[in-house]
Amino acid sequence: MAEPMLPVRYRVVDRTVETHDSATVSLRPVERRLPPFHPGQFAMLYAYGVGEVPISISGIGDDGTLIHTVRAVGAVSRALHDAGPGTILGVRGPFGTTWDLDDADGNDLVVVAGGVGLAPLRPLLLAALSRRAAYRRIVLIAGARTPDEFLFRAELDRWADRDDLDAELTVDRPANGWRGAVGFVTEPLRRLRITPGRTVAFLCGPEPMMRFSARVLRGAGVPDDRIQVSLERSMKCGVGLCGHCQLGPLLLCRDGPVVDYATVEPLLVVPEL
Repeated sequence: MAEPMLPVRYRVVDRTVETHDSATVSLRPVERRLPPFHPGQFAMLYAYGVGEVPISISGIGDDGTLIHTVRAVGAVSRALHDAGPGTILGVRGPFGTTWDLDDADGNDLVVVAGGVGLAPLRPLLLAALSRRAAYRRIVLIAGARTPDEFLFRAELDRWADRDDLDAELTVDRPANGWRGAVGFVTEPLRRLRITPGRTVAFLCGPEPMMRFSARVLRGAGVPDDRIQVSLERSMKCGVGLCGHCQLGPLLLCRDGPVVDYATVEPLLVVPEL
């Protein structure tokens, strides 16, 4: 990858409001496009005059379009969240490891998403559904605090209508008219009938959610090395130079964000690591 520290200019060509604090922006290259991104990887997005943050890919277009879903939690993410069509942003990448679908052929896929963790998992689901015959059962369990906080709600409804995908949504706090499950994602996960030797799991969301979900899967017999998680730390350079994203011996911009649970479980139990 040439000049990994130099942002490439991309233009916002579409913006969709997802929730009260999240929006999806589609970006196309102005002069040149970056190398292809793969599900699980992230870009460093630069709002000119404001700053730069890592944002996972939530979609990949065949024409070079990059799709990112951004939650506004600070000055930079707010600027990215608010960027309307025509806005020029800087993009560096692709960075990081990918969801390993190659070794999942012939297996059941269990995808567990908490809150905005659905965004990095969306490309995985789209890739799996595009090769639906390669897998056995595909299960999606997605959780949010309230029904209004689900990302990609129209797409979730379409997935729920598919006969070849088992999708269950659950919320912490129901609202009027909510007919789905209430509770944490671990509850429908515990009810799931799992074939341990034929299951690969993909988890993304708050760390406690991923730890508890991994424990449920381990209790059902799924090996740690067949449980993949996507982790977040403070990433600054994206290329393993600055050390901001260190987790024990790992630099998550280089060795992650996708890591198998066998590798990361001993690290996640260390306080403040």
